[in-house]
Amino acid sequence: MLRWRLFMVAGALVIGSSVSAQTETLLVKRAAELRQGPSDSTSVVDSLPAQAPVTRLPERQGPWMRVTTATGKTGWIHMFDVGAAASPNSASGTASGMLRGLTNFLNRGNTQTTTTATATVGIRGMSSEDIANAQPNLSALKQAEALRADAAQARKFADEAQLAARTVETLPEPPPPAPAENAAANGQRGSSK
Repeated sequence: MLRWRLFMVAGALVIGSSVSAQTETLLVKRAAELRQGPSDSTSVVDSLPAQAPVTRLPERQGPWMRVTTATGKTGWIHMFDVGAAASPNSASGTASGMLRGLTNFLNRGNTQTTTTATATVGIRGMSSEDIANAQPNLSALKQAEALRADAAQARKFADEAQLAARTVETLPEPPPPAPAENAAANGQRGSSK
C-alpha cells in the first residue's frame, strides 16, 4: 500500500514537472526581436534586451517558439536566441530533486551516480508547406552581393596582409570501385545484370 502511494506521488511529480517544462521561464541570450509570427519576415511586436525573462508557451513551429514577456506581450522568438534560466529555486528543479530523492528511497539507498541535465536544440528539415510558402530575402541577397570581391581586390588584400602564394599538391585520385564479382566473392551482395 505504501509503495502504491509513493508511486502515485512520483507520477504526480513527473506530470507536474512536464507541465512546468511546457511553460518554463527562459532568458534572452542576446538582444532579439519578438515577432508577430514564426518568421523573420513578420512584424516586430517588441525588442527584447539580453537577459530579459520570457515564459515559453507550448506552441512551436520549426526553430520558433511562442513566448510571453514579463510585460505580457506574446509573440515568437527563435530558439537560438533564448536559453534556460539557471535558477536553483525553480519549480522544475525542486520537482526533479524531490523525484530523485523518492527514487533513492524506493531503491533503498542503492548508490546511484548523479547526472547533470543538458539541453539540446534540434531543428528538423523544412516541411513541404515551408517550402511552398518560402519567399526570397532580396535584401540579404543584396548584402551578400555587396560583399563580393573580384580578383584584383583579392590580390590587393593578400598584398596588404603580406600573404604568400603556396603550391598545394592535389590529392591522388581514389581507386575505382571494385567490380560486382569481387564484392560477391567478399560476401557482399552486388547487383548483377
